[in-house]
Parts: sequence; C-alpha cells; structure tokens
Amino acid sequence: MLARPRRSVLYMPGSNSKALAKAPTLPADALILDLEDSVAPDAKEAAREQVVAAAKGDFGGREVVIRVNGAHTPWGPDDLIAAAAAGPDAILLPKVDGPGAVMVAARVLRENGAPEKTRLWAMMETPNAILNAGQIAAVAADSASRLAVLVMGLNDLAKETRARLTPGRPTMTAWLANCLVAARAHGVDIIDGVYNDIKDLDGFRAECEQGRDMGLDGKTLIHPSQIDICNEVFAPTAAEVANARAIIDAFALPENAGKGVISLNGKMVELLHGEMARRTLAIADAIAAANRAAA
Repeated sequence: MLARPRRSVLYMPGSNSKALAKAPTLPADALILDLEDSVAPDAKEAAREQVVAAAKGDFGGREVVIRVNGAHTPWGPDDLIAAAAAGPDAILLPKVDGPGAVMVAARVLRENGAPEKTRLWAMMETPNAILNAGQIAAVAADSASRLAVLVMGLNDLAKETRARLTPGRPTMTAWLANCLVAARAHGVDIIDGVYNDIKDLDGFRAECEQGRDMGLDGKTLIHPSQIDICNEVFAPTAAEVANARAIIDAFALPENAGKGVISLNGKMVELLHGEMARRTLAIADAIAAANRAAA
C-alpha cells in the first residue's frame, strides 16, 4: 500500500527568502510555499520568482507545494503558469468554489508542461466550497484532474460566515465533517486548518487531537514550533502499530484463511480491521523511512 504522511503541512511566506532557505531543514512532512495570504500585493511578483526558484531545489523528500493566488486576482493566472513550469509536488488552489476551478487549473497545468507528479490541492474556505464539497472531491475520479488533497481554510470560513472560532470549534465541526466525508468518499486526503495562537501549545495539541480523532490526515501550520507536536499526534502510536501487526499476523494464520471475522485477544476482528491495520503500518513505515533519510 502506497502512503504518504501529511501530518504537518507548514505554510512558508514566499516573500521571505530566509524562511525559504530554512525550509529544507524543518521536519514537516510538507511545505506550502505561499504566494497568497502571506505576501503583500507589492511583493507578489518578486515572491513568485523566488518561490519558483526555491521549488526546484532539494527539500530532502519533503512534499513541496506552491499556493498560488486566486484565478480572479491580477497575479493568479501568471502564478499558475509559473508554478506549473516549476514542477513542484503540488499546487494549492485558493478559494475553490466548485469542481470547475480544479478542472480549469488542471488544463493549465497540462498546457504549460507541468510534470505528471504535480498534483492539485484545493482550499476549502468558502461557503460554496462546503456546499459543493462532494462535487469538488468527486473530480478526483478523473485522473486528468490531478486532485489529491483538500485543505481546510477555517479563518476564511469564519470571515465569510461570521461564525466564531472558539475552543473546541463547535461552529466548524459540521463543516470539517462534511469535507472529510467527501474526501473519503472519493479517495483524497484532507488536511485540517491552522491554529492561530502560536504560543498556546496546549490548545494546539488539543486541536490536533480533535482533528486526528475526526479522521483528518494532518494539519496546516503557521510556525515551525508547531511541527513536533503535530507530527507526534498524527503519527500512529507504538501500541497502534503493534496492534496492527498483530491483526495482520492473525489473519495470515492457516486456520484463519478465508475468514471474514476472527477473534484476537478476546475481541472480534473483521476484514475491515485488517485494511485499517495495513494503512497504519504503511503510514508508520513511510514515517520511519523519512526519519532515516533525514538522519
């Protein structure tokens, strides 16, 4: 089973050359080189050149993503063409309202020489994105769409809906769940939104645990100090890995051949638990491989 950990996904401001230079040393699973929210209007074009050059460098196996400006901004079309030519692992599209935005971007990638490896990620940060989550995720069935990941943008959702971002996120959990179900129905990953209070690491951990328990694959981050907690929370624990191995070994026993349900340590275990166990081991193995490469 192929699996790519996306526990920690760190935004890096595209106009900050020092941050971009430091990026390859950070233990995040993925890095978003940002041309949108973190870049002032008068710095957009210089940031584009800087990010395109940086994306061609060596990031030590980390997933490299370029977030472009929206298609309806003065910078969006040129951003997308430049990002396609740079050939990062993915391009993050902001303000995706429906499936058409993904397909249009995919066509731009094809027409501008983007390598096959370059995927599309979609920001879910508008009311229409929430309403159309199933339709957006469904385009992943078409390989030409390149869609691989949904990314929650809760700050923008709060602004657009006037809902408040409060501890426990009671105003947001329904929208998170809606997008999660859409992602799982159509085989794409989904990444949680950012936590705004950099100094509140206890609150950050609690929100990571909430996202993990809801089923999200990881969390977007705004500061390197958040990486270690995020990596810890979204990684399988040693006990989960041991349990996964036990389930797979039990189903492999000759006496369990062809069975859909078995008993393990006094608990009923079904084939679906075997599938979950294989994914747990795949993620754990991928994390271990990345750690060895970084050592």
